[in-house]
Amino acid sequence: MKVNDIYKNKKRTLSFEIFPPKKDTELSNIDETLEVLCELKPDFISVTFGAGGSVNKNRTIALARKIKEEYHVEPVVHLTCLHYDKSEIDSFAHEMQEEGIQNVLALRGDRTPKAEEKEDFKHSSDLIEYLKPRYDFGFLGACYPECHPESENKVTEIKSLKKKVDAGAEVLLSQLFFSNDTFFNFCEDCKLADIDVPIIPGVMPVINASQIKRMVSLCNAAFPERFQRIIDRYEDNKEALFDAGMSYALSQIIDLLVSDIPGIHLYTMNNPMVARRICEGIRNIV
Repeated sequence: MKVNDIYKNKKRTLSFEIFPPKKDTELSNIDETLEVLCELKPDFISVTFGAGGSVNKNRTIALARKIKEEYHVEPVVHLTCLHYDKSEIDSFAHEMQEEGIQNVLALRGDRTPKAEEKEDFKHSSDLIEYLKPRYDFGFLGACYPECHPESENKVTEIKSLKKKVDAGAEVLLSQLFFSNDTFFNFCEDCKLADIDVPIIPGVMPVINASQIKRMVSLCNAAFPERFQRIIDRYEDNKEALFDAGMSYALSQIIDLLVSDIPGIHLYTMNNPMVARRICEGIRNIV
């Protein structure tokens, strides 16, 4: 089922993001995480995609097939475009079609010195415009409540997002954020710009200080004072940081759920303990 059809038939969704293991031999180890995630019957699970030259792009499709065939959950394949030309994108699209994968999260992809940038696609909207008339996929897009790090300002950010939706993105998944007010204000800005597709907040529990700082530097998310106090107090205590980070994420999710948002997208970091704790905390309120 295409994700946009899921949102037509449900008031609220729950979804997760996972990433392919670095080694093919580790694909079987992902089952522990998938079993925990699927206990809550997610509406879909998105699978991240390797950058140009990365072998993870092949493991992405293999993992998506595993999710669909063995766990009977709809997969969403992340597809980046900055480091690929049209023929390479066609190759990925054909493979996904052959595997029965129906949903694509269209992304530009991060710039990296390890991969050459191609000329065919400069933005994710270019990717959607190319794929939509050629392939029968459901298209999702990413959005940044605090602006993409390369955006000039909020106005250009919203204009770019509007272009992405006009190109065919039917659902938007947000990057991580730590202040719900930031997300709510962003949604209001989208309404003013006539962006009327479901906007799903993405939440990442903080369990590793160095990891979250790296993620924040990539996606431009700000630390609220309450969140910063957690990092400052428990940065050198792994167990305490895990418990405090999970509590913060759960309180953030509960506040979102009571605010009539259309769903929750959880960045799991492939950690079954994170998935289990979140699932137990929201099992009765999703």
